[in-house]
Amino acid sequence: MNRLHRVAVTGLGVLAPSGNDLNTFWKNIVGGKSTAALIRRFNPGLFRTRFACQLSDFNPAEHLDQHTLKRSDLFTQFALVATDQAINDSGFDIERLSPFDVGVIWGSGQGGMGVFEQQVTEYAEGGKIPRFSPFFVPKLISNMSSAMISIRHGLMGINYTTVSACATANTAIMDAFNYIRLGKAKIIITGASEAPVTEASIGGFCAMKAMSLQNDDPLHASRPFDISRDGFVMGEGAGALVLEEYEHARKRGAFIYGELTGAAMTADAYHITATHPEGAGAAKAMKIALKEAGVSIGDVDYLNAHGTSTPVGDLSEIRAIKSLAGPANLKTFISSTKSMTGHLLGAAGAIEAVICLLAMRDQIVPPTINTVTIDPQIPPDLKIVLKEAVKEKLKVVLSNTFGFGGHNASLVFTSV
Repeated sequence: MNRLHRVAVTGLGVLAPSGNDLNTFWKNIVGGKSTAALIRRFNPGLFRTRFACQLSDFNPAEHLDQHTLKRSDLFTQFALVATDQAINDSGFDIERLSPFDVGVIWGSGQGGMGVFEQQVTEYAEGGKIPRFSPFFVPKLISNMSSAMISIRHGLMGINYTTVSACATANTAIMDAFNYIRLGKAKIIITGASEAPVTEASIGGFCAMKAMSLQNDDPLHASRPFDISRDGFVMGEGAGALVLEEYEHARKRGAFIYGELTGAAMTADAYHITATHPEGAGAAKAMKIALKEAGVSIGDVDYLNAHGTSTPVGDLSEIRAIKSLAGPANLKTFISSTKSMTGHLLGAAGAIEAVICLLAMRDQIVPPTINTVTIDPQIPPDLKIVLKEAVKEKLKVVLSNTFGFGGHNASLVFTSV
């Protein structure tokens, strides 16, 4: 069997409620800034939840030409802008590589929900003659982000899209990791994007009673692990990573944010929306990823929790973490950055991977904001970082994502 290749992260890009570029995004994450506000894209007055974490001052036309805008849904536009950033940050030269050496593995949980909603509504209101756009299907299908990223940059390698609900980004990143490890690509652009601030998405999650109802105080609505948490806050955007074969990156003198050393997926096989109450599948995903990375839970310096601020989900993740630690007091710092960004569904893991790598770069643990009183069911010995970031030596970080249907995906990054 051929040896497995090491995998470095050499480029990052982000388009998120906390910022439209890496520097702004990271400043606001470290500074503990909430981004939740009344929904602006449509009138939310009829919905139980009327707020979300939305992009600020973002105009796609400032980044993409009219030809591209006409042929793409917002989730693809987010993907193109974030990957442009990551490619520029990485500095790799496509002209020096075979285009078949560079691939794209992207993710989106919902795909073109915005165009679907718009086109079907217009048809319903327009009478018997169908008036669908010829771009309806290309803008709708989830794989169009990976396709358009490759078209934009002439990348002819591996190319597809993963979908696993809120675990989507981590599954895409894991797949990219494995293809490079196996020697099937030198570089893969990966990550995920989501544009779920639409009437259909908000209405659907409201009907499930999954989102917070703190309409009078949206800034403090996302409060992971708090006794008064009442649901998640919707977010939107994209996160992008350039994964590169380690020696290839080192030889070209690339800056390496960290090494992806472990990744794993499991299924709860329990319920279509609820997490396993004891976190059995989540624990197994973390255990496999950590073993692959050659470390244990006790070696993890920082854990970016899935932590959506839902009553059931937060507890199941904490139980999963504790089951790995056993009776020992866990020294790992834990935080949920969804308290600031909201929950980007399929794109959540992508921006959280970016956060983990920036945390290692700057040796700082971002906080969980808004949480005042920790749920008494959460063991008091856990080191959940609240209110303010803390400076700590970080060598190993773990990122969790869990999705409807029981999808669990964990990633381990280590410093180099």
